[in-house]
This record gives sequence, structure tokens and C-alpha cells, in this order.
Amino acid sequence: MSHFDESSGIVACRTEWGQWWQTMEEVYVEGDLTSIIKAEDSVWTIEDKKLLRLCLPKAKTTADQCWVSLLKGQFGADHWTLDQMQKKLTLQRYQFENPGMDFSGAEITGNYQGGGPELPSS
Repeated sequence: MSHFDESSGIVACRTEWGQWWQTMEEVYVEGDLTSIIKAEDSVWTIEDKKLLRLCLPKAKTTADQCWVSLLKGQFGADHWTLDQMQKKLTLQRYQFENPGMDFSGAEITGNYQGGGPELPSS
């Protein structure tokens, strides 16, 4: 933020998810994420001079840590999409726990919410 902005203040656009504001050179966005992330590993890119892509590595990296929304109470996944996300995280967990097996084309039904059931150890 420039010295001018620090001394004159900002004009924020407040939204239901947070706020954003701009200077002549920059745009700032604020909002509360659903959970904590590894800020030092976060990456963002701009494509075609207008599409913003963010990669926010989760600090809690287990299958039971499926985010239901991007920001707290905002931009939530619909029920079907959330269901698909939970399935994928459970299959990813199984792949992680069983590196010699391929779960990439697997289907899963039943209890997979919250990371799925605990499987017996061999």
C-alpha cells in the first residue's frame, strides 16, 4: 500500500463475503477462508490478463477436511458437488494409504463423508 493510501485511507467495497478495494496500481481482496492454509506455499496466477487462479494448500490435509465453502458461509458447494468432492477425497485417502493400488477409476458408495470409514490394518 502506498504512503498516500496509508495516510488518506481506503474506500472499501463491502460484500457479503468480505471486502475489496483498489489503488491506482493494485486491487486488494479480503475474506475469511473456511479453514487455515499454508500461506507460504500459496500460488496465484493470472491467465489471459483476466482469469485469476488461486492455489491455497490446506494446513489440515486429511480426507475428513473437505471444505464446504471457499469463504466462511459464502460460495458453498451445492449438495451434489460436495458429495463428489467428499468421494474424491476418500478415494485419494485410500490411494495414499495403499500406494501399490490404483484408485483413479474406482467408484465408492456408502459411508464416505468425513473421509470414509477406517479400514482394518493388515
